[in-house]
Amino acid sequence: MNRVEVQAEEDPLPPWTDAAKRFMLNVLERLHRDTWDLSVLFCGDAYIRNLNAQFRQQDESTDVLSFALGETITEAGERRYLPGDIIVSLETLAENARYFQVSEDEELRRLLIHGILHLDGWDHGTNEAHEPMLQLQERLVAELAGERILP
Repeated sequence: MNRVEVQAEEDPLPPWTDAAKRFMLNVLERLHRDTWDLSVLFCGDAYIRNLNAQFRQQDESTDVLSFALGETITEAGERRYLPGDIIVSLETLAENARYFQVSEDEELRRLLIHGILHLDGWDHGTNEAHEPMLQLQERLVAELAGERILP
């Protein structure tokens, strides 16, 4: 069984947190991942900009960051996988949605999938649609289109 922990920085925990957890659990199931303990943090641009500058030497806000841990632990006799952390800026998410002319819900689903894929070992050299990771991301966005997170 997978587990997802969601926290917030700069703002209170969003009221749609449980829906986001359910969505991420469904993504992990589609990817055939089990015993993952996934950590997600929702924040604003100031917080993610600081992380982006500190860890990627890019002094700018971004939409999503993934920090891979990739460790396995044993908890109560069960092996658990700690893939790492996903950080999502809700401010940049809203900007992206307007720019790409999609709903904020779709963009949130896309960013969560993107973060999970990075923690699962996927990567992309560009943001071009032909990248295998981005093709998988968009396939999952389409397959899970009926699962709303935002009210």
